[in-house]
Amino acid sequence: MVMIAPSILSADFTRLGEEIAAAERAGADMIHVDVMDGHFVPNISIGQVVVKGIRKATGLPLDVHLMIEDPDGYICDFVNAGADIITVHVEAATHLHRTVQWIKESGKKAGVSLNPATPIWSLENILSEVSLVLVMSVNPGFGGQEFIPQCIEKVRTLKRMIQEKGLNTLIEVDGGIKPDNAKEVVDAGADILVMGSGFFNSGDYAEVVRELRERVGA
Repeated sequence: MVMIAPSILSADFTRLGEEIAAAERAGADMIHVDVMDGHFVPNISIGQVVVKGIRKATGLPLDVHLMIEDPDGYICDFVNAGADIITVHVEAATHLHRTVQWIKESGKKAGVSLNPATPIWSLENILSEVSLVLVMSVNPGFGGQEFIPQCIEKVRTLKRMIQEKGLNTLIEVDGGIKPDNAKEVVDAGADILVMGSGFFNSGDYAEVVRELRERVGA
């Protein structure tokens, strides 16, 4: 069954705990947390202090996406804050294998993310080491962007690579996901759908989850 991960980047931060509780009641499977540093991406979002607060607000897995330069220097902070999954960018981690091993040795699941223009072959030597691959279907840094359709083929290619290697690696897709394009993304091979504005700007979180599951048949 496809998993839904609302991204709090689009939530109302004046009532963040309530927003997360509402997402949980609506049927979300995990909470996606976008961490931006203003260097790797052109925006600044939140840090480990907010993640620590979110951990107190929900029992759902926290899917922490580090869109930051030099992620190695912050892994321990997010481990201690309560992250369950820590995802770093291929483009930002200088020694990606070592970074992934540190995350795993901390007892957390490790993920790697690719920007839209980064080719799938860059994962060839790390794919067997990670629990998930996050395919960005927008250029990271801002919420509310339009889905880049070329990423569909990227998901298909990644799915074939995972199957050919006999792995159980999950595919997560983030950017512009809405009920009207979710089926195509899931049919291509996605296991986890990150929804930001498509979820938190909907006005009815439970209805969004219901409609999305109905459309993808899961």
